[in-house]
Amino acid sequence: MKPLETYDGTIERTLFTQQEIADAIERLAHSIAADFAGQPLLLIGVLKGALYVTVDLVRALSTVAGGPSEIHVDYMAVSSYGNENRSSGEVRMLKDTMQNIAGRNVVIVEDIVDNGLTLDYLQGILQQREPKALKSCVLFDKPYNRRVDVHVDYIGLTAPDAFVVGYGLDYQEAYRNLPYLAQLHSWVFSEKTD
Repeated sequence: MKPLETYDGTIERTLFTQQEIADAIERLAHSIAADFAGQPLLLIGVLKGALYVTVDLVRALSTVAGGPSEIHVDYMAVSSYGNENRSSGEVRMLKDTMQNIAGRNVVIVEDIVDNGLTLDYLQGILQQREPKALKSCVLFDKPYNRRVDVHVDYIGLTAPDAFVVGYGLDYQEAYRNLPYLAQLHSWVFSEKTD
């Protein structure tokens, strides 16, 4: 994998390798499995960014002995960034769940939590639907710029206070396909806005 050739030198550095991410997902799966041992579980991935982590988390959960009795998956889509490199602060629902969550064990799966607005919004909406349990799993935590005090039950890795891409995270719909987490050079943003 040669990121500098793939994206014309736009990547400044790799923050977490593919193996480090896989190890974090394995740890998350074991924590979630312990909490929901022998019980059915519904994972709700937040599109588009959490598609990768949701799929990998389901696979990892499926291999944990004594974990959930059943694993179901659904997705929601929300937007707070658009095509910018900073959140607008306004969260919009683009796609709701297809399944009824009342009385079910639910884990929201997010790629990253930064200011906390998106996760707080999702927790509020889903809690009103009366799940048996509602927890949140975040692969990458960026606690530096929280605008709301949001609770996260399962955290994989702490990312630096930088704009990050890869493993589902994008900048203007590019870079999601990278199997690792990377930081972009700052000139990428100024070039895109000129």
